[in-house]
Amino acid sequence: MLKEERLDFIIKRLKSDQSVKLGQLSEALEVSEDTIRRDIEGLARNGLLTKVRGGAIPHSPNAHSFQERINVSETEKGIIARKALQMIKPGDTILLDGGTTTYALAGLLEIPLTVITNNVPVAALLASRRNMEVIIAGGRILSDSEVTAGANAISLLEQSHVDICFLGVCSLHHQIGVTSIDYFECEMKRAMVKCSDRIIALTGCDKIGTSEANKICPIDNLDTIITEISPDNEMFEPYRLKNIQIL
Repeated sequence: MLKEERLDFIIKRLKSDQSVKLGQLSEALEVSEDTIRRDIEGLARNGLLTKVRGGAIPHSPNAHSFQERINVSETEKGIIARKALQMIKPGDTILLDGGTTTYALAGLLEIPLTVITNNVPVAALLASRRNMEVIIAGGRILSDSEVTAGANAISLLEQSHVDICFLGVCSLHHQIGVTSIDYFECEMKRAMVKCSDRIIALTGCDKIGTSEANKICPIDNLDTIITEISPDNEMFEPYRLKNIQIL
């Protein structure tokens, strides 16, 4: 089998199984594990997967910009947002980060709250609601993601105490943890995790078991994971074993 055929096989197997292992690929393709390891290293360098010990896992399926993502999977984001809404009570101080799913949650908020956010569209959406105190973490605005970042924004978070952080998740893996594509957004998300009593990850199920280059926190930092599918799905078993609530 030609190298190009092997690479295509690895990518297709990764899409169908959500992970691949050196031994299994070596047996299926009838080549050595060293050959498969070199193939995976090449695919990782080209940004087509994430290399892990003994194999590989996919990258997150995220589209690039906030405006591109906001109209993707709207039904699924609505399901996640409605589940998340049940976790909030009047008078809470909550953090909404830069994800489009947190924007969907913001659209459902009607009770008295303090909302801290670095999400510019979320701040604009909530600004006129009289029963809410809305605080935006000021800093440099990243144009693609439409969030603030930088030292000033992080400083505000360091001086805050939050009941619940709703973390929009790019990638989540039970061994690697919570990761993201953008370094500056990760700095903000790490500061959000540190100032919050509870961390609730909002994520589409297609991001479960994926990984990116920049680590936000270990998986054990999460209290709850909310997706659009049934919490009884077997994909959540590694997270339940870590005492993470699944909704």
